[in-house]
Amino acid sequence: MTVSADRITRPAHPARPTRPAGGAPGRRRGRFGVHAFLLAVSLAFLAPLLLAVYASLRPYEETARDGYFSLPSRLSLDYYRQAFSDSGMGRYFLNSLLIAVPGVLVTLFLASFTAFAVARLRLRGSMVLLMVFTAGNLLPQQVIVTPLYVLFNKVPLPYWMSDSMTLYDSLWAVLAVQIAFQLGFCVFVLANFMRTLPQEILEAAIVDGAGVWTRYRHVTLPLCRPALAALGTLQFTWMYNDFLWGLVFLSTGDKLPVTSALNNLRGQFFTDYNLLAAGSVIVALPTIVVFLLLQRHFIAGLTLGANKG
Repeated sequence: MTVSADRITRPAHPARPTRPAGGAPGRRRGRFGVHAFLLAVSLAFLAPLLLAVYASLRPYEETARDGYFSLPSRLSLDYYRQAFSDSGMGRYFLNSLLIAVPGVLVTLFLASFTAFAVARLRLRGSMVLLMVFTAGNLLPQQVIVTPLYVLFNKVPLPYWMSDSMTLYDSLWAVLAVQIAFQLGFCVFVLANFMRTLPQEILEAAIVDGAGVWTRYRHVTLPLCRPALAALGTLQFTWMYNDFLWGLVFLSTGDKLPVTSALNNLRGQFFTDYNLLAAGSVIVALPTIVVFLLLQRHFIAGLTLGANKG
């Protein structure tokens, strides 16, 4: 049986939609406007930092004579060497790391385990517990400075933990306050993130005989790695940059964190602000390095769920 070619009908091609005239240029202009706006906002945020870096590279006599917005005659790194040596930043950097690194690790461990219990174990009153943790972040830190000062002067510590024999004037005091204040925020974020994880994964682990610790350590934590990385970056930045608690609870100069030790660069009758700017840039470098190292995980943690419909 043969079919003539005349009887074969081909489907008509659908008409291609016509692009409106001027559409692409309009989109390009809109995109250019968005980029220009973002660039302006970024420069506004970076302007103080860029001015501090610029001032730290110039002699104070030159900026005092010509102003900070004048053209430099020469640039040097002398202030950075002087700031690091005059303030003894090596010791103070160690103090900040002794507070920030254990504080981040302990906070993330306690917060992740608490969030797992609240979000996955179906405890009675879990929502009330989560509200209590969240409400702690609404309390201004300055309100409890005096009660904590009195309390820490009465809490005894062995000599090998603190030479003051009390919790006051020890790194343990600053570490305890940092963990207590940051715990609520981390529990709130991790609990909401854990609720988005598939329940079937934990049900399969229960069928296989996994206990609570196994479900937490080997099932839930690996899935929360982006959120933990984002929180770890934020927590390290907040604990490292804290100025208040080290100034209130530490009276010995050698125990101060590096942010509080910047006062050592101030003179009694005269302050070289270019030297102070160099010290501030040095103090900010660790947080920048941590963010650059964890940038991929940090951005992934912030954008989780953005594409879920």
